[in-house]
Amino acid sequence: MQAARLPSQMYIFWPLLLGQALALRDVFSWEIVLICHFYGLASQLYIVFANDVADIATDKENTTFTIFSGGSRVLVQGLLSRRELAIAAASCALLSALAGAVLGMRHGNWLPLPLILFGLALLWAYSYPPLRLSYRGGGELLQMLGVGLVLPMIGYGAHAGSLAGLPWVMMALLLLLALSCALATALPDEPSDRAASKRTHAVRTGVRDSQRFILILNALALIYLVLVPLDGTTMLQRSILAAPCAILALISLRRFGARPGEREMAVFVTAQVAFCLLPMIGFALLFLFM
Repeated sequence: MQAARLPSQMYIFWPLLLGQALALRDVFSWEIVLICHFYGLASQLYIVFANDVADIATDKENTTFTIFSGGSRVLVQGLLSRRELAIAAASCALLSALAGAVLGMRHGNWLPLPLILFGLALLWAYSYPPLRLSYRGGGELLQMLGVGLVLPMIGYGAHAGSLAGLPWVMMALLLLLALSCALATALPDEPSDRAASKRTHAVRTGVRDSQRFILILNALALIYLVLVPLDGTTMLQRSILAAPCAILALISLRRFGARPGEREMAVFVTAQVAFCLLPMIGFALLFLFM
């Protein structure tokens, strides 16, 4: 259970549900909903297990880890072996692919399977050779693609059978949100990442400049959320949704300059995670119930 890091399921559940909510206005199947979220759970477990295996050396040196970063600590604490966790990661990857295969065999919809395989490949490119982009630089962009694009596409495609009606205007907003979250959750690990020669954005630019860029992304997301028309929503609805996000951005602004290991940094990261997820939650509930 410690290795599973179940709170991180929220990064998977809400964008996956939002993609489904966009399609469920026209098509609905409880079986497909359940298969999607079985995939979401298996995918999340694959991600956290595989990342722990890949990052054990860095995690051993990490003294500023938080609930959002630094791994589950099960390998560092000797609670599981690398082999056990690697087998669990591979099993969950197979279960993720199996969910896509079931959708194809039972519902004649093979679109989710290549998207699921692409999502699994993103994690491999993030943590493992030959790309290992979390170390070479650009890992945050892979996280952005996975959370802000691939997951909603899987949820939408699982029900609709194609991506023809996917609102790409909304996907641009989700990418902004996902990038700010990916950058923020890497901030607490900057000291150990620097020691391990990881080229995260925080290591390359420094913690303060990374925070500054995150806040700029927040401002762009707020402007986009309120002013850019999104099909099926009104400006009033989007403004109501933007209000708590603006408060979270101000909370982050007041913690600008916080350093890894400080309580203020934990507040900054928590506010950014909430900033990312609130619009996804709000839109998902809006499309499901209104």
